[in-house]
Amino acid sequence: MEAVAKLNNEPTSPRKMRLLADLVRGMKVEKALAVLEHNPKHSSVPLRKLILSAISNWKAKNEGADESGLIVKTIYVDGARVIKRMRPAPQGRGYRVRKRSNHVTVFVDTVAEVTAKPAKKVAVAEEKAVAVKKPAAKKTATKKKANSETE
Repeated sequence: MEAVAKLNNEPTSPRKMRLLADLVRGMKVEKALAVLEHNPKHSSVPLRKLILSAISNWKAKNEGADESGLIVKTIYVDGARVIKRMRPAPQGRGYRVRKRSNHVTVFVDTVAEVTAKPAKKVAVAEEKAVAVKKPAAKKTATKKKANSETE
């Protein structure tokens, strides 16, 4: 059973936080924590704490279960509030400075549960792709007929 942890209004731009989120997505939790601990980026400290929080949430849900098989199942970064400030500029103008912040959401789950689910999605996606290709050929044929009738 998966566990969630959220971090709201972290004063770092979402673009910078996504670099780290992409780095740890899909990793085992132990390895992700080690990577974030030795990463020089400023955002690695709150992201590491967030993953630790997700682990403790998972422990609370699954009492007595082994946590060695946990992975970072999903992690995403959304933009949050933007504080707008003015910076003095030449000739009496003021340039706007946008101080961005972000929301981070982490889902932690065991490896066995995550690997079983994606196989179904692939089969459904292939069926949709085949269904989409057939009508597209008919539409182009009708357009050619319409063009020849107008000429």
